[in-house]
Amino acid sequence: MEPVMAVVVGALFAASVYMMLRRSIVKLVIGLILLSNAANLLIFTVSGLTRGAPPLIPEGLEVPPDAWADPLPQALILTAIVIGFGVLAFAVVLIHRAYEVVGEDDMDQMRSTDT
Repeated sequence: MEPVMAVVVGALFAASVYMMLRRSIVKLVIGLILLSNAANLLIFTVSGLTRGAPPLIPEGLEVPPDAWADPLPQALILTAIVIGFGVLAFAVVLIHRAYEVVGEDDMDQMRSTDT
């Protein structure tokens, strides 16, 4: 499962870089969303994919049993999702305001209005 996830993460990173290099500011934000999702999947993949195992150590044991899920990457991903949503909301509002002022979503056209 890890090799498949590695290919998916690589494809998401490649697509996000491609989208962020476009001139449209909307495509820039879509690339930013893809980048945050790729980073989240990368953290999940690197931490190890354990299916059906709880992130708990049974009472009386000092070390975890053979199969257990690490709760730290899950907590990091939940935090990253919330931060990513906040950045996305801010970017959408910023794009909307910039489009109202300039009337274009092309970054080259926006640059020419910086007089």
